Amino acid sequence: MVEAMSWHHNERVKDGSLRHPADGESWKAFDSRHEDFSKEPHNVRLGLAIDGFNLFQTLSSTHSTWPIVLMGNNIDVFLQPLIEELKELWELGVETYDSKENKTFNMRACLLWIINNFPTYAMLSGWSTKGKLACPCCNDETSSIYLKHSHKTIYMDHRMFLPMNHPWRHNKRSFNGKTELRAPPQLLDRTTVFYILQGIDNSFGKKQRRSKNGILNWKKWSVFFDLPYWKFNMFRHNLNVMHIEKNIVDSIIGTLLDIFGKTKDHAAARFDLKDMGIRKNLQPRYMSDGKRTKLAKCVKKGAKLPDGSASNIARCVQQTEKKISCYKTHDAHFMLHYLLQVPIKSILPDHVAMALVRLCSFFRRICQKVISMDEVVNLEAEIVKTLCRLERIFPPSFFDIMVHLLIHLAIELRLGGPVQYRWMYPVERHMCTLKSYVRNRSHPEGSIAEGYLANECINFYSRYLNEDVQTRLNRVPRNNDEL
Repeated sequence: MVEAMSWHHNERVKDGSLRHPADGESWKAFDSRHEDFSKEPHNVRLGLAIDGFNLFQTLSSTHSTWPIVLMGNNIDVFLQPLIEELKELWELGVETYDSKENKTFNMRACLLWIINNFPTYAMLSGWSTKGKLACPCCNDETSSIYLKHSHKTIYMDHRMFLPMNHPWRHNKRSFNGKTELRAPPQLLDRTTVFYILQGIDNSFGKKQRRSKNGILNWKKWSVFFDLPYWKFNMFRHNLNVMHIEKNIVDSIIGTLLDIFGKTKDHAAARFDLKDMGIRKNLQPRYMSDGKRTKLAKCVKKGAKLPDGSASNIARCVQQTEKKISCYKTHDAHFMLHYLLQVPIKSILPDHVAMALVRLCSFFRRICQKVISMDEVVNLEAEIVKTLCRLERIFPPSFFDIMVHLLIHLAIELRLGGPVQYRWMYPVERHMCTLKSYVRNRSHPEGSIAEGYLANECINFYSRYLNEDVQTRLNRVPRNNDEL
């Protein structure tokens, strides 16, 4: 294990491309500020993931278990023991044995960032992710509109992220009927949030909390600011690409197939266009049954997928009802990256298909294992243009907060490194394993604790006490060239 723990320091290829979190700006900024910590390659940088799950694997059950803490707005109360341990790991460290060097050393650890879905983002950061200021990156400069007929808040005006001399900034007819001369919102400096929250009343319970200095949307002082280094961290909370992909696919498929309850192009959306006074010549255009059938049939019969790459997505297609439903998050990931482009190009007008294909390409590119900094810069510019193209095509109700968050994913790629180290897929797989430990349904949490402990004991025994047992840690590599 010792070689794997220090791989990022000793063996990582350092060519300027992003292939590990250590290549991101946040990791580098942390190392430059805490040089004594970075000099020891054995020191650990942690990512904290928190999420809940349904133990009984049925949608009819309202039971929810959170493996680390209880769920609720006052979650910080239950995180305090964790914070105390993180403080100890940072200030004192733990004596650890190095089997390669046959000696002990003092290993320290820090919390680099937090990984969670968007609702949990609010619980941990203190910034409310609901309402007109839902975007934690744009902060109080978030541009939003409440749609009276659709009864939802939407986030458009992505032209403000374009260069100041871009012609679309003066194109009134294709967008919201106004010119856009605003500069893009500036990300808050890493220490600014710390000083803003000094005025927060952090009493727990159902008491309404507001900062004394009038700063809106901050609901509490996050318990993570008790860590001595947290206020200096450049990148604290990740936007989870996994859940964003799932919501984007839901919106696209629901709109293209006109699925009841999921489509963004409905009567209320048309009335919202009238209220906003834009796109007067836009008439309702619903996809014909023939095109809807073609899209469903492509997924039902035309998709041949490699073993293990995705589940059987065809089971999610109801051809008679012309809809796709009940697909998993990874199914949405696979459809967005590889499948949707095929039917989109053949059934939609070129300008619509081009915008959606660019959107799919954006997700596929940010999920690369290795990506150069030049490509990251290109992605930051391209996603702005793609969202502006979508604004000219889809009704305003399409642009919920999940669509808006795309504008910040390329920036987070530059700060945190490759996406696969910062999303919820490993956590979700681990929770699936925890579900399998439930044997006594009247005491599910106890079953999980017992099963987890038994698994840890077996792993410890096979790894350290019985050298004759073959595991994935000591077996001969399957692809060894010498065999």
